[in-house]
Amino acid sequence: MTLAVTLAACSPGDRGAAEDPEEPAPAGARPLPVPSPACEVTGGLIPSCGAWWGIAPEIFTGLDVEKAVAGAEKRMGAPADIVHVYHRGKELFPTEKEIRLARDPERPRLLLINWKPSLTRTWAEIARGAVDGRIDRLADHLRRTFPERFFLTIHHEPENDVDPGAGSGMRAKDYAAMFRHVVLRLRHKGVKNAVTVMTYMGAPNWAVQPWFEELYPGDDVVDWVAMDPYADHRVHDFGTLVNKTREEFGEWPGFYRWMQWRFPGKPVMVAEWGVFERPDDPAFKRAFFESVRHQIRRYPQIKALVYFDSPYAPRGDTRFDTDEAADKAFTALARDPHFRSTRVPRP
Repeated sequence: MTLAVTLAACSPGDRGAAEDPEEPAPAGARPLPVPSPACEVTGGLIPSCGAWWGIAPEIFTGLDVEKAVAGAEKRMGAPADIVHVYHRGKELFPTEKEIRLARDPERPRLLLINWKPSLTRTWAEIARGAVDGRIDRLADHLRRTFPERFFLTIHHEPENDVDPGAGSGMRAKDYAAMFRHVVLRLRHKGVKNAVTVMTYMGAPNWAVQPWFEELYPGDDVVDWVAMDPYADHRVHDFGTLVNKTREEFGEWPGFYRWMQWRFPGKPVMVAEWGVFERPDDPAFKRAFFESVRHQIRRYPQIKALVYFDSPYAPRGDTRFDTDEAADKAFTALARDPHFRSTRVPRP
């Protein structure tokens, strides 16, 4: 397998990034770097330098999204470029609060909107038009309320929902057809500002399934590809997070390596990532966040990194500030020039 390394990162350090005297710095931290005017954003929301820094804050806590974002930005001592939010079924998005976050005059943010069109219809039914009225209503809402570009991922992490049985309506091919149908119908109804993201789980056990390649909906309806890896007991640092392997699946090279080979021309997003508490290794979070800062530039195709911040994640506590050392390391990562080189486009 030949792996092509693409989308070489532009190091902000090479451009002599200035520092922002107006951004309050946490105690002992350097001022926040100012984005370089030489770094631009494409129509597909790809930053020409470094990568976007994002967060899904206070998930499963019930906290208001505006308060959650404000609190997370204060806790990590840096603004978020991307805010990850979740919607399902008939819900219209973005909401008024999400729009205010995107249009904040002081620090605009990109929205990464995660939508499951239905929790009761199969993928095959959706592909055949079962929720077209819902899609059309959403398209009308988007046209009227939100012309700004935003990231849209449809039914993220489909792997563990696949039922390969004949007639299930939930085969991998059905997922691809559903994704295509939703995107093409939104476009047909006038939604031109959605930057589409195909989000995989990023786990080796699913990636080696015989139907795995059939999940992909097609280059014409996918702008970015993404993975959602978490630091379980097999993960030691950032490199082993984005390139998880297992001895029992020796043929699998790791998700980032596979994405380089499979999608050499597309930007990669780590749409969710989190570090669980390790009672037997209380320093693990700090060490892991430090590894991200030291290793991120080795993965130039990764153009966005979006943390999943929750005390109630399915397998543990992923809050980044559960202890002072981890909090400091995360703040240093959030303020690193790699994530501060390109300015979020203003509405």
